[in-house]
Order: sequence, then structure tokens, then C-alpha cells
Amino acid sequence: MPDLSLALPLAASELTLAIGAMVLLLLGAFLGEKSARLISILSVALLIAATAVVIQAPLGAAFDGAFVADPLAVYGKVVIYLAAAVAIVLGDGWMSRSRIARFEFPVLIVLASVGMAMMASSGDLISMYVGIELHSLALYVLAAFHRDDLKASEAGLKYFVLGALSSGLLLYGASLIYGFTGSMRFEDIAVIAAQGDVGPGLIFGLVFLICGLAFKVSAAPFHMWTPDVYEGAPTPVVALFATAPKMAAMVLVARTLSEGFGGAHDQWAQVLILISLISFAVGAFGGLAQKDMQRLLAYSSIANIGYALLGITAGTEVGLQAMLMFMTLYVVDQIGFFAILMSLSRSGRPIRTIADFAGLKKDRPVTAIAITILSLSVLGMPPFSGFWGKFYVFGAAADAGYWMAAAAGLVASVVAAFYYLRIIKLMWFDAAPDQAPIDKAPVETKVVGWAAAAFAFPLVIVALVWLEPLTRIAASGFGAG
Repeated sequence: MPDLSLALPLAASELTLAIGAMVLLLLGAFLGEKSARLISILSVALLIAATAVVIQAPLGAAFDGAFVADPLAVYGKVVIYLAAAVAIVLGDGWMSRSRIARFEFPVLIVLASVGMAMMASSGDLISMYVGIELHSLALYVLAAFHRDDLKASEAGLKYFVLGALSSGLLLYGASLIYGFTGSMRFEDIAVIAAQGDVGPGLIFGLVFLICGLAFKVSAAPFHMWTPDVYEGAPTPVVALFATAPKMAAMVLVARTLSEGFGGAHDQWAQVLILISLISFAVGAFGGLAQKDMQRLLAYSSIANIGYALLGITAGTEVGLQAMLMFMTLYVVDQIGFFAILMSLSRSGRPIRTIADFAGLKKDRPVTAIAITILSLSVLGMPPFSGFWGKFYVFGAAADAGYWMAAAAGLVASVVAAFYYLRIIKLMWFDAAPDQAPIDKAPVETKVVGWAAAAFAFPLVIVALVWLEPLTRIAASGFGAG
């Protein structure tokens, strides 16, 4: 029996969210749909409280090493909780505009956050799977949350079916790994891998495990669900998909491969290199043909996950730190993009196509400036934050000897720059379409838009003011590594 007096403080933030979610669910059921705004506010407060708890919680391992509370887990959970809180804020505004007031929306995000936090703290294959399934079940429902919309229902169904496939790959890989190592714990697996006892069976299990995890981060060629789900799911749900789950999955991939299979780096690095290269190509060239903004962001996320995986591929502490830096700055960019996207509409219809951005400078000049900054940051233009994320990742890969893969990533960045520059060109140089002007936003929508614009401007300063502190914080995540 584990010593709960030692284990419970380590999992204090997860317990806070789980108990809080149950309380909010009962409160919502008692008060009815009119409580949607109240439940959203309480959910945001709960996530902020969980952030404070995880920062103050002790470090260590519990449940025979199945749950790990270390600087990496703390770093990942802070980003996850804050990104989830922003998604709830965006979702509250979306529900008020869509007249879909459901208290279940923020509760589902809180429950998904519990699963994502479990992923960040996974110390063995069982806790890894429990965390993945816990967050996935909530995300399946969120993808189809707008049940009266055909595309949303289709997105939820596709995500569920393909998610079941990825779970099968994960379980099959985990069973092979257990069969050839005799243990589920990453620490025990690492000992066997370090001894050079990596046979074909263990390699097959590792490949299946990586393929299952690649689905969760929407890396190519396991990305088939991403464009359709991004297009069909409600915009605040897509904002969640693009941020918190990506961070959780990347922390899990880093922990699994570096802590569990560090001795088999030469084997899994080949698989990650291939996945990264395919993600570069699919994300860069696939995005060129897109007209829907959310599908475009889906292909952009595929390419960016390829860049992050390149940092893990390096197999060095510097590479893992670079991955954390890249994912943090990527989450910041995506939050700004989706917040601004949700604040724009014409004749009551949300702006969804790239062509709708034409002439935006005339109606919303401040918003146009914010989108320009975010676009330049995501494509990696210096001195914006996205440039520094790619700088660290490509540098770590080149230092580890994977300079050809880093060069391929640079080429993909140049190709992907086209669709971001196209948005900038439409906003600033093309005439506004012959249709209704941008709607005068309601108060709550206007607040979201201005907050997003204010959020975008500091990205210029990130490289000058916050980059060094952020680097030290990211380094602490693998300081013990």
C-alpha cells in the first residue's frame, strides 16, 4: 500500500481539479443551464488555484514510481492549466454569441486538464495510458459539443474512431515493451535499455508506442484527423486542441523516450526523424491549398509539432530544453491567434476563410497589427518569439549531428511562410470584399479581441526581456535529467 500521506501532496493539483470538477458538475446540475457563466468563472478560478498548488507542491515520486512530480511536470502543468483557463474564457464568449449556454463545457475542460496533468507526471506505461484516455474522453465530447452542427458531429466521430485506433497502437506497444522488459516503470525499462539489451521485440513495441503518441500530437503521417476536427469543432475547442493537449503530449513523449528509452536513442531517433520530416512536408505544403482558417492552423500545427519533435530527437538535455521553449512560445502564439479569430465576424457570421481578412486594416487596424505580429512570429521571423523557438530547436538538432533534418525544417519554414504572408498581404494591401463590414462586437467579444491584441504586442518584447528567464525555467525542467 502506498503511503498516502506522502503521495497526496504530490498530486495535490490533480486532486484539486478532480474534486472541483465534481462539485461544479453538481452545482451546474442543480442550477441548470443558467449557471453556465458562473460555472465558467469558477472553472477558471479552479485552474488558477491548481496552478498555484502545483507550484507550491513538493517534488518526488509516488505510487511506486507511477506518478512523478519533478520540475518537468511542474513546468508542463503550469502551461496546461493556464492554456485551459484561456480556452474556458474563449468558450464562454462563444457560448453567449452562439446562444449555446451549457455548464458542461468548462467542466469538461477541467476534467481534460486532469488527464493532461496525469500525462505530464506519468512514470510508467499504465499511468501514461490512464492520463491519455482521461483527457481524450473529454476531448471527444468537446469536439462534437455543438451537436446540432453536422461538421461538429462529424469532427467528434472522426476524432473518436481514430483515437480508438491510436489507443490500440499504444496498448499493443506497451504490451510488447512489458513482455520484453518485465516492467512497466520507465526507470526499470531505462536500466534494460542502458545495458544494450534492446532486441527486435522491444524495438517493435517502442515503434508502436511512438506511433500512438504521434497521433496524440497530430504528427504526420498520423495527422489524418487534425484538419477535419479543426474545421468542424467549435473554435474555442480548437483553441484548446492547439495548445494544452499538445504541451501535455510533448512532455509525455519527452519523458517516455528520454527517461524510459534513453539507452535506445539510436533506435527511436530514426523514427522521430522520419516523423519530423513527414510533418514538415505535410504541414508546409498541405497548408498552401487551404482556404478555411482553422484548417490552415491545423496544417501549421502539424509542421510545428515536427519542429518540436526535432528537439527531442537530439537526445540531449539542450534539445529537450529547446522543445519546452518552443512549445511554450507556440502555445502563446496560438492563444493569440484564436482569441483574435473569435472576435471577428461579418453579419453575425464568424470569419472563417482567409479571403475574409481582406481589407481588415480599414475596419480593425489594431487587430490587423496584432494578426501581423502573430503571423510573423509563427513563421519564425526575427525578433519575434517564434524565431527564438525555432532557433533553439534547430540549433540543438544541428549540435547533435542532425543538421540535415534541421536544414529540412528551415526549408519547410520558408514554404510555410507563404500562407502567413498571404494573410498579411490580404489585410494590408487588398481591398475589402464587397460585403458587410466587420460587425460591431458585443462588449464581451470586444474585450476578448482587445485582450488578444494586447497579448500579441508583448511577443516583440519576449525575445528581449523574457527570453533569458524563460530559458532558465525550461532548463530546470530537465535539470535533473
